[in-house]
Amino acid sequence: MAVTFSDLHTEQGLKTLEEHLAGKTYISGDQLSLDDVKVYAAVLEKPGDGFPNASKWYDSVASHLAKSFPGKAVGVRVGSGVAPSEAPQTEAPAAAGADGDVDDDDDDDIDLFADETEDEKKAAEEREAAKKDTKKTKESGKSSVLLDVKPWDDETDMKKLEEAVRSVQMPGLTWGASKLVPVGYGIKKLTIMMTIVDDLVSVDNLIEDHLTSEPNNEYIQSVDIVAFNKI
Repeated sequence: MAVTFSDLHTEQGLKTLEEHLAGKTYISGDQLSLDDVKVYAAVLEKPGDGFPNASKWYDSVASHLAKSFPGKAVGVRVGSGVAPSEAPQTEAPAAAGADGDVDDDDDDDIDLFADETEDEKKAAEEREAAKKDTKKTKESGKSSVLLDVKPWDDETDMKKLEEAVRSVQMPGLTWGASKLVPVGYGIKKLTIMMTIVDDLVSVDNLIEDHLTSEPNNEYIQSVDIVAFNKI
């Protein structure tokens, strides 16, 4: 069962998260999961000193996202600019285990998308079964998608960049929480959640035809799919 939190931009919401993480390394225990990715995206900034459990968890998830996704995330990269390996990067702190020690082997053991392929396969099988049964009403599935939107340089107006992203509107697309994440050398990227109706919105087309095309490419250099989770 997925763990959910609300109002994570408020002190009460962070207090709930802090209490949940007492004695835990991650949302669901000792293993990083998609629950951590979704909650991380909903937290607008790193919790302060008054939330030590949440702050330690935030650093750990940020470290895994920085180190794991370039080689393991299922995603696309569209637009001009330098490749991820050439882009300036900030060194993320190593993830801490439940005992507080740095665990360098976690990245080899974690596959954030281990269940995603099975979920997609199951959803496809259900859609095929619905087509064969004409007496049943077809129900379109939904997905939660986490995007990284990168600017051209440190002089890009990130407020206008986010406005450009949210200006893209279409049936079946709902924009969610967002935050700015430092990349390095004064450059920040926009991390933003969206919910889509699978049969109405193609993420690839959304990126190619809207986010990285004129006029939005004035601010947006490239877009990465960080996480894609069936709802």
